[in-house]
Amino acid sequence: MNRREFITIFSGVTMWPLAVWAQQPKNVPRIGFLVTGSIESPEARAALKAFDQGLREYSYIDGQNVLVEVRAADLKVERFPALAGELVRLNVDLIVASNSLAARAVQQATTTIPIVVPVMGDPVGDGLVASLARPGGNITGLTFLGPQLVPKRLALLKEALPTTSQVAALWHPGAYGERTMNDMMNEAEDAALILGVHLRLVAVHVPDDLDRAFSTVAGERADALLIFPSPMLFNQRKRIVDLAAKHRLPIMAMGKEFVQLGGFMSYGADIIDFNRRCVAYVDKILKGAKPADLPVEQPTKFELFINLKTAKTFGIEIPPSLVARADEVIE
Repeated sequence: MNRREFITIFSGVTMWPLAVWAQQPKNVPRIGFLVTGSIESPEARAALKAFDQGLREYSYIDGQNVLVEVRAADLKVERFPALAGELVRLNVDLIVASNSLAARAVQQATTTIPIVVPVMGDPVGDGLVASLARPGGNITGLTFLGPQLVPKRLALLKEALPTTSQVAALWHPGAYGERTMNDMMNEAEDAALILGVHLRLVAVHVPDDLDRAFSTVAGERADALLIFPSPMLFNQRKRIVDLAAKHRLPIMAMGKEFVQLGGFMSYGADIIDFNRRCVAYVDKILKGAKPADLPVEQPTKFELFINLKTAKTFGIEIPPSLVARADEVIE
């Protein structure tokens, strides 16, 4: 995707004629942006819109004093290495890798170009940074602590559904590094044991596995469904919510976007907004700071979203004490 196409994503943004592009000074910084989904997908459009908002907050206007080159993997994560290499060959000044999977591909493509990652799972566990306080390499950004919150999500699900004894969990093998995935699995199973819940893990390797996965879950008569954090599963949230409704499965997910589409519950940070906030790193790096010296930012607020309309459809009565703690209730 070229700069001109990037600009057309946002309504109300001026279209710059080709003559204007030709007049851009050569020293205008160029930023590569690597996204997981297709460029037309809601998640990519939302992320890029948030990024554009962040740029404007720091007085950057794409096509004037900064140029943005977007590359989209179309949900085929195996394309990340080639797209990362393409951005490196463009000799951009900085690359925004939308998540941990994208970041690993860019990390393998360059050790010199600064990389900012808006949404990292476990950056230390995935080998993206040496430590949160001192990243030490050419990568920095924000972590949404998604993998670390799986036990909390399971506990909230159990609180909402006290009689639940069978919970299925959709997970995407390879969504994060081996250490992060193992830690996430072990912590989820430990939490399930403490809560008195049997946790059944159902792998989803590619989007086409979702129908089969839901058939498996339904066949085993699960009471509810936990969605493990994953860029691919986040991109497939509409389909997941629709399948959950079809099988009458209340889901607990990592982001409010699931609940806004009709999912049952979610708990986590505002992932889309991280794309706006990451521009603080972009600004510092373009002004001379080194990623190695910029601490990884951790979220300070986690949001609990509950869809009471969905709960009513499923015949679920949520404890009033839990509803009262929700950041937003959809009725």
